[in-house]
Amino acid sequence: MMLDQCKKGQKLRIMSISDNGLKTQAIRFGISEGAVVTCEEVVPAGPVVVRLAKQQIAIGRNLAKSILVESL
Repeated sequence: MMLDQCKKGQKLRIMSISDNGLKTQAIRFGISEGAVVTCEEVVPAGPVVVRLAKQQIAIGRNLAKSILVESL
């Protein structure tokens, strides 16, 4: 599934980021393939908030739609 489809509290592993331009942006946030994140909140028509270690990161909807994740 794509990151924008996650549910609050779900633990996820980042499998791939389809767009190379967006991949660079995601890496700046600390989001890379293999990273394990927890979905904190999905704002309707807004960002997806994930927790990576002790940091909360708001990921824009367009970026979230190009991040493939698996549920853990």
